[in-house]
Amino acid sequence: MFNAQHRQALLIQQAYSPQAHLSSEDQRRLQQELFDIQKRPEAWGLVLPFLNHDDPNVQFFGAHTIQVKIARDWSTFPEENTLQLRDLLIDLSGRSMAAGRNKVVLRKLYVAMSSLAIHLCPKTPSEWPDWPQSSIQSLSTLGAPVEALLDYLEIVAEEVASADLLQPQKIKIHGMLVDCVPMVAQAVNTSVSRPRPHPAPGELQSALKCFQAWLPFMRADALTPLIPLLIDHLTPAPGSSDLDETEFTAISDALQEIMSGSALSNGSGSKTLTEPLLLWFDCYGSSIIENTIKEGFADGVSHSYCKLLVALGDQSTQYLATNLASSSKLDPVLSTSASSSLPPKSHFVQTFLRQLMAYSALPGYYGVDEEESEGTLGFWYLFQEALWEGDPEYDSDTSTPPSTNKREGEQMTIAKAVYSELAKVLQRKVTWPPSDVLQGWPRDQKDKFQAYRRDVGDTLLNAYYILRDDLLAFYINDIVHRLSQPNHNWEDIEADLHCVLAVQEGVPLEENSHLNRLFGSEVLGALPNTGAARVRRTMIVLIGTYATWFTTQYTPPPGANVPSLLMNAISYVVAALPEPALCLPAANSLRDLCDANRAALAPHISAFGELHANLTGTPDIEKCKVLQSIASVIQALPPEEEIPPVEAIVSPVIAKLYEALQSPSHFSDEVRAVAVQQFQTIAGVARGLTRTNDSLLIFDDSPDTQKELERMKTARDDPRVVRLRDTILDGIRRSIDLWSTDASIGNALSELYKAITALPSDVTLLSLNPGPLLELLCIAAQKQLTAVWLSLAQMLIIQLDPPSLIPSVLKSYPGPEARQTVFNVLSSLLPICLGCFSQPGAMEDNPDIMQAFFSYLETVAQHFISVFYQLPPDLFYAVIQCATSSLALQERYSLVSACSFLASLLSRTAAAEDLGDAKEALAQAHGRSIMHAILSGLAGVAPRSATLNLVEVLNILVTKYPPQSKAWMTDILFAPDFTSSRATNEAKDKFIKTIFGTRQSKRTRDAAQQFTLVARGLEGSAFGFASVTM
Repeated sequence: MFNAQHRQALLIQQAYSPQAHLSSEDQRRLQQELFDIQKRPEAWGLVLPFLNHDDPNVQFFGAHTIQVKIARDWSTFPEENTLQLRDLLIDLSGRSMAAGRNKVVLRKLYVAMSSLAIHLCPKTPSEWPDWPQSSIQSLSTLGAPVEALLDYLEIVAEEVASADLLQPQKIKIHGMLVDCVPMVAQAVNTSVSRPRPHPAPGELQSALKCFQAWLPFMRADALTPLIPLLIDHLTPAPGSSDLDETEFTAISDALQEIMSGSALSNGSGSKTLTEPLLLWFDCYGSSIIENTIKEGFADGVSHSYCKLLVALGDQSTQYLATNLASSSKLDPVLSTSASSSLPPKSHFVQTFLRQLMAYSALPGYYGVDEEESEGTLGFWYLFQEALWEGDPEYDSDTSTPPSTNKREGEQMTIAKAVYSELAKVLQRKVTWPPSDVLQGWPRDQKDKFQAYRRDVGDTLLNAYYILRDDLLAFYINDIVHRLSQPNHNWEDIEADLHCVLAVQEGVPLEENSHLNRLFGSEVLGALPNTGAARVRRTMIVLIGTYATWFTTQYTPPPGANVPSLLMNAISYVVAALPEPALCLPAANSLRDLCDANRAALAPHISAFGELHANLTGTPDIEKCKVLQSIASVIQALPPEEEIPPVEAIVSPVIAKLYEALQSPSHFSDEVRAVAVQQFQTIAGVARGLTRTNDSLLIFDDSPDTQKELERMKTARDDPRVVRLRDTILDGIRRSIDLWSTDASIGNALSELYKAITALPSDVTLLSLNPGPLLELLCIAAQKQLTAVWLSLAQMLIIQLDPPSLIPSVLKSYPGPEARQTVFNVLSSLLPICLGCFSQPGAMEDNPDIMQAFFSYLETVAQHFISVFYQLPPDLFYAVIQCATSSLALQERYSLVSACSFLASLLSRTAAAEDLGDAKEALAQAHGRSIMHAILSGLAGVAPRSATLNLVEVLNILVTKYPPQSKAWMTDILFAPDFTSSRATNEAKDKFIKTIFGTRQSKRTRDAAQQFTLVARGLEGSAFGFASVTM
């Protein structure tokens, strides 16, 4: 035995020694061997000798082993020995604490003790009553020092807080810890109250960490007596003018935790927490900030102070908003000064805001010169919300009467001044450095600064909600002023534009004189059309972001001698299309402008014709977006007038597609990429031609709407349009013949299918009928079955049975042509799919295809249930067999999709009046096999996460086929070959009786959940409790 333990100790030393220089393979091998050692039952006997070993690494492994064994192998430990294990663990821990073992080793022992206690305490009777108190007493008797005891108490609270317990156990153990709060509070108070400078800094740190861990268990009355002591320790120690960074940071962390994770985190405690801290900030905060600015960086004290400011801002936001203009005084007990000599509350609130603003405005660039400003941004959002929701009677601790209109006016005046200053500060903070400085930044720093700019944008939106047009006025006036200077800095102007861009979400769609200036000659007309890429890019993106605002503007007809803001914006964007660095944002903005302003731009269609003619040098990706933009404008024309421009922009694309299809090297990646781009371009044009509104046009039977639909039908019958659609369809067919197994082609065709098909009310000139496209999908699936083809088939099935708001009794069912199409497609796809799934492991290895397959079948069942009963019986049998087999899959999405299909098949069959005896035939042929798959899944074959989905199918069976279901369940559950489980015959009988006692959905669900827990052996466990309470 000794030799074995010696060898194992050497193995541990070899694995953990920094001098070993092991290869990664050797390291993995040693770790596996150590893992195997811990798995063995004999590992319990290694704990004592390993903890007594001289090597700290071996000691650590011994402590780790007992922690792992209690957590992982507790069920195998003899119950009659649990109290001996408890006493041994206390003894080992106490002696290790007294001996000053490494804290990492001790932490493992603390976790092990806590885990053991969580097992023993909830028992009836408890096998470790008064666990925290009794263990502390025992450890103290063994000589454990105060610092170690505080560390142990910290772990106790952390382990209980994170333990996965049943509610009764949780209540019992939490109550035990709540009873210990006075003991913990006294221990913390004693340690923190020792004379300063603290004679045992480590003990102070442990006391504060222990305090933070116990905060969730402390009521406010236990917590508040400690707050003055903590705030007092923020000040310099007697005889010193400097703050001790280690002590200050630890105290600050404790106060932050009080404000975020205690009984006072909801904003309460203004007398005991908020106001004393505001007083401290007023006395000491300014010097910390002044020193930060003087030194040029935030040291540890300053960084912690910033976090403390933010924490108070988050916790006391409503107090700060309510007292922004308050003339009432703080309670005199908070200060040695007389009440009359204290400034009003507004003084302290405004001081706080100035100090937090100072951190928001720290000099330099975020991520390079400072790391604090980003952390302050969230407060300004909360403060704006509080100002909006301000309750004049919020401060319940005072007898101040409700504020008057005058005070509310003063409050908003100050708030506007605060957010005006914030707007100026953030404009400076988002300004990019000069190019020579920026070149020295690494890529990750640029990305970090870019993310910071986005976060600032969110904060600026909150500033806009306070300042409204004043904020736009400030930035646009600043731009105009800077543009008037002879040597203006484009980075500053770009920062202003970025700020205007950031607040677009809040700007209402109405006339705005400031935006008129922005998009007029004062700003847009004065910006460069060449060079200065960053400021131009930001302006281009800004134009696209404000695309919908232009709908509020009058756009004069072509030739009018009146300036048009919309056409100015489009001209500026179009001018950037030839430049590679700006082409993509320009194309995106043009698309958004044209999409939002279709009707206004339709009279200018000739200008877009010129734009199309000048696209020869534009890259294909950007050209696709531009053509979509042009198509958006075309859509606003009468249908018959759409034909020439649509033909003009689509024909060259089709020609280029056919060049690729007919190329001798059509198997090369380059040719295939050309085809992909053309499909993407056609899809973009199709999206542009689709209406962006009138989504309920399908329900509109007014004469004007019907006339418009007739005009579109007539235009679609034009030979030129028919030829376009035929060539597009032929191009799809040829591409499937050549490249259907290529993923890029599949994705491109998927996007094209979605864009170029529509419900009958939304058809465009290019919309293709679903029938031919479904036939092509069958061809593609024959070549290679993918989830893409099945998902597209599902989409097209819906288009063959479009929705209607007409009541179901008057619903017009799909015609025979649509039903025949669906039947043909189903008859074609089923052998392909079922043949694929019949291969060994195919169902498990292709969850995406399985999910898409059953989703497709579910859609067919919902819209065309009758086609299933036109299938040959052996094919329909294979479908059901595949579905029931899928209920045993461990991949959840496949299983859930199969459940949804079966649920739809059963419910739709039962509800369809035109299917004759199909309901009874389905039950007779397949009801028992479906029930068997469901019950086997509940008993443990299926993953537990799919229980609710299985129950849904079970409920449909029980509801639609009650007598048959009862017979099936009885026969299956009591069969000798039923799935092995922990469910007894009594449990099975109870399951059946409960379900058929009332046949209510809730009772069925609850009974099935309970049966699942019993069958899997989870009844009474935390896992089981989580399942039941989902």
